[in-house]
Amino acid sequence: MVIIEKTHDNLSIGNLEIFEKNQNITLPKDYRDFLLEYNGGYPNPGIYKISDELGESILNIFYGIGSMYDNLKKKFDIFDEILEIGFIPIADDPSGNQICIGISKECFGQIFHWAHDEEHDKMENMYFLSNNFNEFLDSLYEEQ
Repeated sequence: MVIIEKTHDNLSIGNLEIFEKNQNITLPKDYRDFLLEYNGGYPNPGIYKISDELGESILNIFYGIGSMYDNLKKKFDIFDEILEIGFIPIADDPSGNQICIGISKECFGQIFHWAHDEEHDKMENMYFLSNNFNEFLDSLYEEQ
């Protein structure tokens, strides 16, 4: 079971709804619940498998909503190419790759790893990780 080190201020339901309205998105319920409880933070354990080809990576931090350094609003402004294909970045790894959650109808709630250094179109540098946020949290593990 993953433990989240809470590093950000609490998030109110009102501020979450304002964020969704301003960004014109609806977040999946399990991810909304996570934001309301933790508002981002450091997971322990934090290792996840990308694919057989790429191996594994370490989840650095989950982004929060607010004035913290690692905030979702800032990530919206930086990663518009991910947004174009229906995903928002919710966390990163030490190499700057993004862990994303689907916000489009086709992939709503699914979790993917976006390899930022691969020069592909659309979904070719997106690697499926899990069907939903809670499943992704449950899949995190310690170094073996």
